[in-house]
This record gives sequence, C-alpha cells and structure tokens, in this order.
Amino acid sequence: MNILYLLIPLSVLFLGIAVGLFLWAVKSGQYEDMEGPAWRILMDEDDPRIPHGKSREEGRDDLEK
Repeated sequence: MNILYLLIPLSVLFLGIAVGLFLWAVKSGQYEDMEGPAWRILMDEDDPRIPHGKSREEGRDDLEK
C-alpha cells in the first residue's frame, strides 16, 4: 500500500511530461502535413535514366532524339 504513495505521483509526472511533449510537437508544426509523406513516397523523382543536371522536360527531349 505504501508503494502507491510513490507510483501515483510518478504516473502523474509521466503523464504531464507526455502531454507537454505532445503540445510542443503540435506547436512546432510536426503534425501540419499529414498527407505529404504518404504521397511523396509514390513520386518517382529518382529516375536513373534522367541525368542529375537536367530537368525532366530536357531529359525527355534527349530521349526522343
């Protein structure tokens, strides 16, 4: 029974720290773009056929010639 005098304040302290970290993450913008990373993984921007120094349109012109 005496352990509850230690565990209850510790759990309240940990809860306060977790809520504080969550509020900090929300205020710093961690949850602003929830769909961007999901769509970004589908974009094929690392196409090895296009040289790094050229844009996509210039790469297509070279492939058509």
